[in-house]
Amino acid sequence: MVMAQPLFQLLKRQIGPCLIDVLAPAWSLPLVERMPEVRAGIDLPLRHGDLGLVRRYRLGKELQGHYRQAIVLPNSFKSALVPFFARIPRRTGFIGEGRLGLLNDMRRLDRKLYPQTVQRFAALSLDPGQTLPTPLPIPQLTLLPQRVCATFRGLGIPLDGHPNLALCPGAEFGPAKRWPLHHFQTLARECTRQGWRVVVLGSAKERTLGEAICPATAGNCLNLAGTTSLEESVDLLSFVQAVVTNDSGLMHVAAALNRPVIALFGSSDPNHTPPMATQAHILTRHFPCAPCFKRQCPQGDPPPCLEQITPDQVLETLHALTAQGSRPTQITMTGS
Repeated sequence: MVMAQPLFQLLKRQIGPCLIDVLAPAWSLPLVERMPEVRAGIDLPLRHGDLGLVRRYRLGKELQGHYRQAIVLPNSFKSALVPFFARIPRRTGFIGEGRLGLLNDMRRLDRKLYPQTVQRFAALSLDPGQTLPTPLPIPQLTLLPQRVCATFRGLGIPLDGHPNLALCPGAEFGPAKRWPLHHFQTLARECTRQGWRVVVLGSAKERTLGEAICPATAGNCLNLAGTTSLEESVDLLSFVQAVVTNDSGLMHVAAALNRPVIALFGSSDPNHTPPMATQAHILTRHFPCAPCFKRQCPQGDPPPCLEQITPDQVLETLHALTAQGSRPTQITMTGS
């Protein structure tokens, strides 16, 4: 969702005063609400992977007559059904999973020309033959200070000027994208010694990771994984002084909030889904097998490519980011 925002920004530039609505699962709509380019979010009441043909048909009928174009970002067959049922005149998307007839403005994806996901989304704003502007606009989620204060108070976190560090130890894709737990424990311990308050964020699946990280900090850590909504997590990330994260959804959220972000890449490709922000710094190991895009590392757990990114390297980068302020996004290959 975060990587779709540059598409919305380009549509506003190119078309002018167009009205953009976003059809998406309810859990992601708090992000849409923070995108000023979007008029409204529309709940897609289906779980990931559900075909839900009848529901999609009914939703399409409800939307009939309201839109002149639909841009379909996923490449799946089912994602093109609602615009088809809604009889939207122009239905744009990449050639994908059996969608001939469902889409009538089909594009062929040039993966070499558009290596990044954000570029592929943005390219769907163009007419055939046009080229993407450079640089692309970057995701920028709106800050809501009043909401931040309410969220911090509700979670019992004092707004006392104490520096807050968010740790995001999860990655939905699998263990090959996760920095080792013992490294997060060491980092949390050293940061609290240096005066940071540590907050662990993530879904309920990361709750046990937070439970393992916090005891290393002598009580200066708050495990909020699984206890906060996405909306609350966005509020928290918009106020913390720095974020250390795996390649995950929260990484992109933190970058779109222009927070100092240290992004740790293992099996995935930092050239494909980098955090797009001026204060983002990527740490990765330039292994011959990387990026492998595997859920489980064939060489064991923890993956060597992430094991060899040390807490000391992360601490050094953290000090540089927080001391020097805004810096350009870059990729650091820490060894071979």
